[in-house]
Amino acid sequence: MKKVMTTLLTFTLIGSLIGCAGNGGTAEPPTSSNTGTDAPPVVASETNDPVKLRIAWWGGQSRHDYTLKVIEMYEEQNPHVTIEPEYAPFDDYWKKLAPQAVAGGLPDIIQMDISYLNQYAGRNQLADLQPFADSGALNVADVSDNALSGGVVNGKLVAMNLGVNALQTTFDVETMKKNGIHIPPQDWTWDDMDQMGAEAKEKGLQIGGFAYRHDVFFPYYLRTIGQKMYSADGTTIGYADDLPFIDYFTRYQKWYDNDYILSLDKEAQKKGVAEEDEMVLGNAISGTGWSNQFLAVANLITDRSLELNPMPGPGTKEGLFLKPSMYFSVTESSKHKEEAAKFISFFINDIEANKLIKGERGVPVSSKVKEELKALLSENEAKIFDYVTWAESNSTPGDPPNPIGAVEIEKLLRDLSERILFKKISIQDAAVEFRKEANAILARSQQ
Repeated sequence: MKKVMTTLLTFTLIGSLIGCAGNGGTAEPPTSSNTGTDAPPVVASETNDPVKLRIAWWGGQSRHDYTLKVIEMYEEQNPHVTIEPEYAPFDDYWKKLAPQAVAGGLPDIIQMDISYLNQYAGRNQLADLQPFADSGALNVADVSDNALSGGVVNGKLVAMNLGVNALQTTFDVETMKKNGIHIPPQDWTWDDMDQMGAEAKEKGLQIGGFAYRHDVFFPYYLRTIGQKMYSADGTTIGYADDLPFIDYFTRYQKWYDNDYILSLDKEAQKKGVAEEDEMVLGNAISGTGWSNQFLAVANLITDRSLELNPMPGPGTKEGLFLKPSMYFSVTESSKHKEEAAKFISFFINDIEANKLIKGERGVPVSSKVKEELKALLSENEAKIFDYVTWAESNSTPGDPPNPIGAVEIEKLLRDLSERILFKKISIQDAAVEFRKEANAILARSQQ
């Protein structure tokens, strides 16, 4: 594959899952109207001076494959531009990015997650994209203000939303029916999940647990009961007392002790790629994750179909929210910010490119792209679009980006969850320790 293939760098990564930083002040969001409805499309630069861009992302093999093809398409239309790709699984990605950030050697374009957004923006490592939106180099004419606002930190558009997601539970309905396992209704509850786990175990199967993703699912649970992970100003833990922590991990420990979910030692061997999903391996009847993650798993299972469903409740509508699946950011250290912005514009607006992407990074933010793709979607892709459309009417606004210190807090939560499951600490003591240590982390982060 042309010049794209000449410099593949493989990443190895910064610890802790999705974490974030900065207080996430979202001030006044940028508006797509800044460019006007007649914003110019992405075009080749008027200069013929050669430009070399580095771009980094995380993901599985299918994402790598189509992203390389999109890069090749862009290079063919812009022969003065050479793009060097760097990619890896999620954890390895951040481990590689961290020392690059310290050394001032970040790629020109980096895939960014909402949990890390404030961390990098707070250190002035991400460029403001608003000038490029104003000039039309980054065409946002068909992107809603709501979609744009998710990439704003302290009044600056530091990240371009690539798509929207919602949390979901995947059911292997055919396997469940075959084994006589109760299929919960759409308005199912945590008790239904308990029952499903017990029935699956009787058949030698498991349910997909939250594994190391308590940083995602504990905040979801808190939202369902009217609580938040962090206070509005990001200076303390947001929930009022330790009962939510105790209730959440009491249920999770029950799943673990009863072998409804995978053991930690087996989870630790996984690299987070779809090929290792327990449904793909035939060991589980369900899984949990973001809506865009459904596709990679579902496409690997050719002998039966999978279905997207809401997360359990009660309080599902309050718990669910539309999340920017991920972003592209231009780094402040880039010497070719405008050229980098033009590539991002191509990525979100070009119809032919998006016929390859097909919403794998979330349902597209461009209304024109979304409309054009409808007739081209596979059955599994259409399921994602339909679920996100449902979630738009059955969710509530998301929380602000995580405060500075959140990455460290998420590591604390992960470590405590392991100690709980290995019976090295009681849930009650873990709740007290988590609150104390998390508040201390947040206090230090304000200094």
